[in-house]
Amino acid sequence: MALAEFDLIRRYFAAQTPQHPFNRLGIGDDCALIDVPADSELVVSIDTMVENVHFFADVDPEALGHKLLAVNLSDLAAMGAEPFAVMLALTLPRVDEAWLAAFARGFLSLAKQYRVDLIGGDTTAGPLTLTAQVMGIVPKGKAMKRSAARVGDLIYVSGPLGGAGLGLKIKQGAYACDNAVVAIDSLERPRPRVELGLAIRDIAHACIDISDGLAADLGHILTSSQVGACLDWDGLPLPHAVRQYVRQTGDWQMPITTGDDYELCFTVPPGVMLKIPVGCQCIGAIEAEPGLRIRREGQLFKLETRGFEHFA
Repeated sequence: MALAEFDLIRRYFAAQTPQHPFNRLGIGDDCALIDVPADSELVVSIDTMVENVHFFADVDPEALGHKLLAVNLSDLAAMGAEPFAVMLALTLPRVDEAWLAAFARGFLSLAKQYRVDLIGGDTTAGPLTLTAQVMGIVPKGKAMKRSAARVGDLIYVSGPLGGAGLGLKIKQGAYACDNAVVAIDSLERPRPRVELGLAIRDIAHACIDISDGLAADLGHILTSSQVGACLDWDGLPLPHAVRQYVRQTGDWQMPITTGDDYELCFTVPPGVMLKIPVGCQCIGAIEAEPGLRIRREGQLFKLETRGFEHFA
C-alpha cells in the first residue's frame, strides 16, 4: 500500500534535529513559528522546479534534492544573508519510496551543511513539481542589492562559468567530451556560495547569483543601477572542458549566456581589491555608458542581456 500524505512527511522529512535557535516551531502544526532578532532583516526567496522544464526525467533524485535547495540558498548568498529555514512543497505523480528517500537525502544533507531547518511545507498529487522557500537573516541595512553598482566598480565572479551549460548540452546529446561527468555534475549539483556572500557583504556594492547566465544576470545589475559595463573575455574563469568546447565550435558566447552556474557576480570599488576572497576573478568594470560590452581578441562586442524567460 502506498504511503499516505502524512506518513510520507513523517518518514522522510519530519525526523530532523533542529539546528537553528530562530526556529521556535516547525513541522507538525498549522504554521511554523520564527523568532527573528530585532537588529536583523528577514530575507525570503522561493523557487519552483518542474520536470522537463528545469530537470530531466532521468535525473538522480538525490542530486535533484540537492539542487532544489542549492538554487534557493544561492539567492540568499547573493543578498549576503545567513540561511536558517526552508519550507518544501512537493507535487508527486505517485509515491515512489526509493525516489523519495534519495531526494530527501540530497535535500536534507545540504540543509544540515548550512544549518538550515526544514520547518514545513505541503505535499499533493500531480505532475512532478518541486518548490522550496528559504529564509535567512541579514543585519539591518547590510543586504546586497542589484541597484547599488557604481561607475568605476570592478566586476568579479566567484568561480568557473559555463560548466553547467556544457553539462546541459551533453545531456541533450548536442556535444560529447571526455569530462562529461564533471560537466553534468556542475549542472546537477551546484554549490551555493553562502560563505562568500557573508564574506563580501561589507565590501561589495551590488551582487547577483548567476542563474540565467552571466550576461543576463549582470544585465539585471546594470538595469537596476542605471549603469553599463565592459567585460574582458580572456579574463573569464572557464573550465578546461569549456575552453575546449569554444575552440571546437567557435561558440564563445556560450559560457556567458547559459545559466545554472550559481556563482556570484558582484561589484566592488577598486580600493578593496586586497579584501576579495581567494578564488574570485575580476572580469571587467562598471561604466557610465549604458549596455553590456565584451572585449575579445581585440574586438569589442555588444551583448544581449536577456536570458531565459518562461512564457516568452
